[in-house]
Amino acid sequence: MATHEHTDHADRAAAPIDRDAFLQQVRQLALELRPQQAAGLRVTLDSVLDRDLGFDSLSRVELAVRVSGIAFPEQALAGAETVADLWQALSGGVQRSSVQAETVPGVAAGASGGVPVQATTLLDVLDWHARFHAERPHVFLYGDDDTPQTITYADLAGEAQIMAGALQAHGLLPGQAVAIMLPTGRDYLQSFLGILLAGGVPVPIYPPLRPAQLEDHLRRHAGILNNAAVVLLITVREARTVAALLRAQVPELRAVVTAEELVVQGGAFTRPAVHADDIAFLQYTSGSTGEPKGVILGHDDLLANIRAMGQAVGVSADDVFVSWLPLYHDMGLIGAWLGSLYFAMPLVLMSPLAFLTRPRRWLWNIHRHRGTLTAAPNFAYELCLSRLDDADIEGLDLSSLRMVFNGAEPISPSTLRRFSERFAGYGLKHNAMAPVYGLAEAAVGLAFPPPGRGPVIDVIDREHFTAGGEARPLGRDDPDALEFVACGQPLPGYEVRIVDAAGRELPQRREGRLQFRGPSATRGYLRNVTATASLRDGEWLNTGDLAYIAGGDIYLTGRSKDVIIRAGRNIYPHELEAAVGDLPGVRKGCVAAFASPDPEAGTERLVVVAETREQDAQMLQALEQAVRERAEQLLGMMPDEVVLAPPHTVLKTSSGKIRRAAVRELFEQDRLGTKPRAVWLQVVRVALAGWWPRLQRLRRWSGDRAYAAYARTVFWMLAVPFWLLIVALPRESWRWAAMRLGARLLFRFCGVPLQVSGLQHWPRQHCVIVANHASYLDGVALVATLPGPFTFVAKRELSEGLIARLFLQRIGAVFVERFDQQRGISDAQKVEAILQGGRPLMVFAEGTFTRVPGLREFRMGAFVAATAARVPIVPVAIKGTRSILRGDAEVVHRGRVQVTVGSALAASGGGWDAAVQLRHATRKAILDHLDEPDLASG
Repeated sequence: MATHEHTDHADRAAAPIDRDAFLQQVRQLALELRPQQAAGLRVTLDSVLDRDLGFDSLSRVELAVRVSGIAFPEQALAGAETVADLWQALSGGVQRSSVQAETVPGVAAGASGGVPVQATTLLDVLDWHARFHAERPHVFLYGDDDTPQTITYADLAGEAQIMAGALQAHGLLPGQAVAIMLPTGRDYLQSFLGILLAGGVPVPIYPPLRPAQLEDHLRRHAGILNNAAVVLLITVREARTVAALLRAQVPELRAVVTAEELVVQGGAFTRPAVHADDIAFLQYTSGSTGEPKGVILGHDDLLANIRAMGQAVGVSADDVFVSWLPLYHDMGLIGAWLGSLYFAMPLVLMSPLAFLTRPRRWLWNIHRHRGTLTAAPNFAYELCLSRLDDADIEGLDLSSLRMVFNGAEPISPSTLRRFSERFAGYGLKHNAMAPVYGLAEAAVGLAFPPPGRGPVIDVIDREHFTAGGEARPLGRDDPDALEFVACGQPLPGYEVRIVDAAGRELPQRREGRLQFRGPSATRGYLRNVTATASLRDGEWLNTGDLAYIAGGDIYLTGRSKDVIIRAGRNIYPHELEAAVGDLPGVRKGCVAAFASPDPEAGTERLVVVAETREQDAQMLQALEQAVRERAEQLLGMMPDEVVLAPPHTVLKTSSGKIRRAAVRELFEQDRLGTKPRAVWLQVVRVALAGWWPRLQRLRRWSGDRAYAAYARTVFWMLAVPFWLLIVALPRESWRWAAMRLGARLLFRFCGVPLQVSGLQHWPRQHCVIVANHASYLDGVALVATLPGPFTFVAKRELSEGLIARLFLQRIGAVFVERFDQQRGISDAQKVEAILQGGRPLMVFAEGTFTRVPGLREFRMGAFVAATAARVPIVPVAIKGTRSILRGDAEVVHRGRVQVTVGSALAASGGGWDAAVQLRHATRKAILDHLDEPDLASG
């Protein structure tokens, strides 16, 4: 272990350790290790040393030296899990903090005392903020004018308690569902939390756009109310007139009430026990389908997702979120409101109608409140482009925005470019634009880009993609290229994968079905066993979307389900098709509804194609109007285009199902209603169109499986004789020669191109080789390409098996402990001694690898040792091995491997600070040659 001199700390050894000063020292060290987290790093006594701060065993020793000025007993340091454990060890008897210990005395309105890290429910979150900064403004709520209402945490908590008492007076029991059908406003906020306080389960449903639509609207929602077994409905005053209708359709429904009535009524409030795994609310994926699916989300799911999003974005109480997103939608409810509630950042809230009627209000509220975060679907950005004149935004300043999220519907590359260009003159930074991806089954968020990166647009070869699903990159000037927007990388703690129709994982840049797993994955759909079963694929969940992955980013390419996304709403087509089919003059069962991209609007058009035998112009005009009115009655919106076509236009499968994708293709090619081809030609075309893709898929599947079997056979045919040879050969140089030959033969026989560059940087003296770790193939690639011999630093678990231990011992590997912190300190000293003896070391500084793309946190041992021994670090980037063989994959894929040797890096001095800087430089050198994200922030 290197000796560190800290003369500036020695004078403080005898002084009592102040908690705030101690936390500041911890934060300073954490920032040295993770400078990219400066914006969002919070250090409390409950921060976990390794997970939250990135402290390995050597970092703990360094902290102890800084704080106490002396070398501290290794056992005490190794056993510490949290900052509180270290403080107790260093100060002698300080108790671990609780939630209450995080309060900051005298917090004024507008200041924050932190976040409720120990909260397990949304109610814990509300209690925490109401206790520690009750008068801090929580929501600035805009109504019809430009003067907002200010709602503090005390206001919200008090009004929710009144609401809870009134609900209990109505007989609400714990676990029973209460529907909220309210517009954005104060009533919505207090109703949602009041239901939770009373022990109920909120069920958000969207309100009607106009009072005249109320009855039809409630009829459509009867399916949701029945599925959730709703006992109470909180809604607007006008809805009370149809209470009898609803009670007849929803047997469990006892009353339809308004928020005003509940507030006036009040009542005694008895708070029931609410646990982390209790249902926090039900998010229904559609309000227009006869078989609604209620996504079950627990308190633990919501908090896990909110914390992960906050970590990815670097959220703090200094942020300001400006939102017009509807609170009945997960993006507005969880992403905007509940996320703001948790992180104590002010929420500037306005209604969706206010935005739609006057889009400039959204931007001016960002200007007025110096908003730093905002979010909207793609159509909203397009609406600002088309509806706002220069006079509307004269003097506008958007420079405060640091992330502008675009999600909830397909994202247009053109919209991203044009919005950035249009508002760059008003202070909007291009790198603030942040396409994101999420779904209700994950709570809301699943993938976010790194803050400040800006949009990434992948330009790929159209022919290869449409024919075989391979996303081959192209130059941006190719006129026939396809463009897809990167929707970010999985949130911390989440994983995604792309699988084919048989559920086998695909390599990078291959389109398939997108699946995910993570801490907020829903447990299923309420009272819908069939839908829940189709959702799950073992421990993975199906998103229903098609995508490919490149460089760690998710690129959505389409939807494997027929959901139409319109202005952030999901519309399922079959109910609309059935309703239109009932109209006189329309051929029943011969209607297709689908979405078609609208490049000018930046969103999707709703198109209805209906067959009819009518030929009279006036009758056709009346029928088209009838279709539009029926769609508006059902959905609350008219279709963008109605096509009345002759019989046999709407294509069907042999079982009579509507082939919506095929009808959409005809529509987009302007071939609907054209004279059909000869029968024999249709037969030939259908046969070719149906069998050729199948043959292509069969060929790819057969080729992939055959290659995987061949590669495994080659591996075992080489592994057994070369293992025996390496164990038996008496000289180390002979053993290394045999190992290098075996490694090169493996890549050659498997047809994997092996490219190495940068060997001219290889130092003549001994060194520490640091490489990224992505696959079991990494060590084989290094042996095949780098000059040797060198000493592998291997994890101690590999010494437990006889075969691995004998092999590694014969090539001179040294085993180190990854999990036992005390032994880890001793191992670091042993590694340093080996290095000082003159032998090069090979270290995977990440410690291990996972299936998730990205460069993980580096442990400090190699850099401390290199600094103490005054030897250079040689950074080595390994690219391609993860796609060939992932950590938990059973199938080997074709691919190519690139090994890039960087210039040798030397420490700029001695001690801890020099080792930290050397680590940062090494990570940067490796990242520069990888097509993977930096995961050091989490």
